[in-house]
Amino acid sequence: MITLSGMTEVRLSSADQDDVFSQRIREQWTDQLGRRLDILIAGCGRGGALDVGRYEPRMTGVDEDLPPLRAHTANRGDLEASYLGDLRLVPIPPRSFDVVYVSFLLERIRHAELVLDRLVAGLRPGGLLLLKMRDRKSAYGFCDRVTPRWLRRALWRTLAPAGSVGPLPAVYEPLASREGIQAYCLMRGLMIAEDYSAVSGPARRGPHGGLVAVVCRAVAALSRGGLNGTEDEITMVIRRPQNHFARLI
Repeated sequence: MITLSGMTEVRLSSADQDDVFSQRIREQWTDQLGRRLDILIAGCGRGGALDVGRYEPRMTGVDEDLPPLRAHTANRGDLEASYLGDLRLVPIPPRSFDVVYVSFLLERIRHAELVLDRLVAGLRPGGLLLLKMRDRKSAYGFCDRVTPRWLRRALWRTLAPAGSVGPLPAVYEPLASREGIQAYCLMRGLMIAEDYSAVSGPARRGPHGGLVAVVCRAVAALSRGGLNGTEDEITMVIRRPQNHFARLI
């Protein structure tokens, strides 16, 4: 499938996508002539681990201040610093990071575009934005956002894999879609270098994943093509140009 950005949308497993991220980080380290990289992990409370190999970058985490996210962040050993709170206010110094990894964050926060603006501003010219998010236009994402909060909490104990962080808010603003990110990058002069799809929703990987898959296919069929009934994850490698004025008009 060819996306609006001109890139080919590829379907890979989540493990293969993690390998892609690791490779891009290695390339970024090489481009910096071996200088120690600065990496920001936005969404550090849910997961957001990166395989950085032997490069030992300085890693900083940011996320909302919610009890399950706070507990997970406190147990991480890969962060030199972490900040939890309103993501419109947590410290993100401009042009301070070589890589910003946004890990399943945009679909669960309000003011997502404003927060993403702050994260992108934290990138140095030529830096990488590595993005993973749940797709608003997937059947899984649709079910996640329309299910009442009390019911999501009840279902989580049955459907999610053991040890999963959640259930977290399900906001899904328009930015949390492939088209939303493409439009955002076009307006900000960012280049989408790679675009992947995958299946990674917690309930799809849980003990009743087969049943959840059937429900997603049924919801997609009822939407008459409006929702993706198979993949639910969007993964992108996005680059901030070296030249601020290198933008599509």
